[in-house]
Amino acid sequence: MTRRPALAAAATALALLTGCAGTAPSDAGAPASGAPSASSAATTAPEASVAAPSTPAGRVLEVRISGGRVTGDTGRVPVALGEQVTLTVTSDAADELHVHGYDRAAGLVPGTPATVRFPADVPGVFEVELHETGTVLLSLQVG
Repeated sequence: MTRRPALAAAATALALLTGCAGTAPSDAGAPASGAPSASSAATTAPEASVAAPSTPAGRVLEVRISGGRVTGDTGRVPVALGEQVTLTVTSDAADELHVHGYDRAAGLVPGTPATVRFPADVPGVFEVELHETGTVLLSLQVG
């Protein structure tokens, strides 16, 4: 079908144009698209690629937040288009996890892992962040 590439391009454009409200005050000068400015990206998450494990069930990502420090699968994480993603986040503080572009969210309860699962069916680069603090956990590079 010739409409599928056009729909995927439209969905990607829409995902890039939508952002989250309530980001940290340091993001006040960030572009309206929700993309971090160069200075906020450098302070919130490293840009190094991470080779997260891929299983028969898809890509499994685990992130931990303790004392404001993010560890685990961070940075830019490559994911194959169409691959199933399972993201588990454990935090020592209450917050809300949000996967940009896929509109997946989960409430974080201190000490209790929260998991979101979705097929990575939209190509592009999408931030995964905490809404309350505006902390970027990682960027999914789907393609």
